Amino acid sequence: MIADFSQDALLRYSKHFLLPQVGLEGQRKLGQASVLIVGAGGLGSPSSLYLAAAGIGRIGLVDSDRVDVSNLQRQILYGTGQVGQPKVQAARERLSDLNPHCQIDVFQTAFTAENAQEIAQGFEIIVDGTDNLTTRYLLNDLCVLTSRPYVFGAVQQFEGQMALFDSRRGPCYRCVFGDPPPPENFPVTADSGLLGVLPGLVGMLQATETLKIILEIGDSLSGKLVLINSLGASFEVIDVHQNENCPVCGDAPEITALLDYPEYCGVTYHNEPYDLQEDCKITPSELAERLQHDKHLRLVDVRTNAEREISKIPEAEWMPYRELVKNKDELDRDGAYVLFCRSGKTSVWALKHLQNAGFSNIRYLVGGINAWAETIDPSIPQY
Repeated sequence: MIADFSQDALLRYSKHFLLPQVGLEGQRKLGQASVLIVGAGGLGSPSSLYLAAAGIGRIGLVDSDRVDVSNLQRQILYGTGQVGQPKVQAARERLSDLNPHCQIDVFQTAFTAENAQEIAQGFEIIVDGTDNLTTRYLLNDLCVLTSRPYVFGAVQQFEGQMALFDSRRGPCYRCVFGDPPPPENFPVTADSGLLGVLPGLVGMLQATETLKIILEIGDSLSGKLVLINSLGASFEVIDVHQNENCPVCGDAPEITALLDYPEYCGVTYHNEPYDLQEDCKITPSELAERLQHDKHLRLVDVRTNAEREISKIPEAEWMPYRELVKNKDELDRDGAYVLFCRSGKTSVWALKHLQNAGFSNIRYLVGGINAWAETIDPSIPQY
């Protein structure tokens, strides 16, 4: 009935009312729907904005981070005035201003196996706004075990992926991507480049698929994986299939409860991918002192060439992460090394990889070159 809508709502959603596939009944469905978005960053920004604008009745946002100026290149929920604020609080303010009819619930915490069920309670659909594999596998398994649709999205550099994983009618994330790879096989995305508009493309596709699920219109992307190449302006849709041997949704599932994914994938929720002993770490001040008297110490920059164009430590030799991993057998295992990257994350992956290969006298620079610039050499730009 039209009486269900206020005059403001009638004007706000008028373009929806004019669509036969939506109309009054469809808008009513949107108003009764609930969507949980895990991650309020590059993907969560566009998806939450469009879902709120569309009139989703209840939106949940999960994120433990605060707004950083480096986020603003792609995380369009925020402005310069919100730098330093908790992301979920700044997001709630923006979304409530965009559409006061939406209930915005926020969870300023990491999404873990311990709190996932409680946070997700009452939400029908889960949208992936994460930037790490550990949470992605957790989201998938939660959705399989609780029979929810999982709207997946991922971005890196110039390419993106998007899919609907709904094990009730098609494959889950594990069916397509298998088990988590060994953590040393990939550097963290925080130290990878990303074209700022790309999360917008993927996030809007995620919002579109979410609206289609609620409205029960269009062709479902279940059983499809969308591959996006922003440089080639190409969208490729490929078929993906359910795996009868999948450990969570297959014929004989091995995973029947949420796992402790940081342990399972070898990472933690903190800044460091591993819980390392103190003798694996070196602070900028300790490194500066050691460089003065240890002429045999090899300081190794594991960043990309593009990063080295921004900042350098003059004493360092350059060996990008992937090249270091590939050519580790050419290095002296008895040598003394300090590895560094932008913030300390990728260098930890490299350190662990070398430790597994038999290197023993190796450390990483805590906080990376940005910490070195802040405490030792202010002339070096931070990024």
